[in-house]
Amino acid sequence: MEGIHDLGGLQGFGKVPHKINSESYKPVFHEDWEHLAYSLLFLAADHMQLFSVDELRHSIERMGTRYYFQSPYYDRIIIGTATLMVEYGIITQEELNEKFGKVFELAKPYVTPGRALPVSLDRPPFEVGDRVIVRNDHVAGHIRVPGYVFGKQGVILHRTTEKWPFPDTIGHGDKSAVHQPTYHVEFKVKDLWGDAADDGAVVVDLFEGYLDKV
Repeated sequence: MEGIHDLGGLQGFGKVPHKINSESYKPVFHEDWEHLAYSLLFLAADHMQLFSVDELRHSIERMGTRYYFQSPYYDRIIIGTATLMVEYGIITQEELNEKFGKVFELAKPYVTPGRALPVSLDRPPFEVGDRVIVRNDHVAGHIRVPGYVFGKQGVILHRTTEKWPFPDTIGHGDKSAVHQPTYHVEFKVKDLWGDAADDGAVVVDLFEGYLDKV
């Protein structure tokens, strides 16, 4: 993904406080207003059929770096949804500014129109047990591959029966996106982060277009 949201494997952010089955568990919504973020999202994406979830993800990825890190999770959903609603002409920047009494900062404009499927459609699908390698495709726009698996080899554990629009295309609003299955791909932790890492495995869901057979 290589965006501001793609922090897997990066260092320097300090320890992540995490406890399981303890009193530290909190509900999904921490504040009374947060459920409104999802309500706005599903109104626009489902009821109005304005955009896809990948478009929302991409709009959030287009937020300025400082703005992104200062914004809580549900704020990002509101900002991403508002950005798309402005881009689709449902509301205007001026209306948002008037409502909030200040300039409502939206995500940045597109820098690329996205890309179509990077591999041939003629090849057979992968099977459970196949060893695959993640394509080392670094793109400027939306992509649904964590940066830490670029160029890494893994093993197919599962292939979905359903197919979904290729994210790199639909994430930019192009409804002609090719539909593909996704795969659960297992990677050895040491293959991802070196011998200093603990033993274990990481399973990543990846679209077929991101993979090649070893």
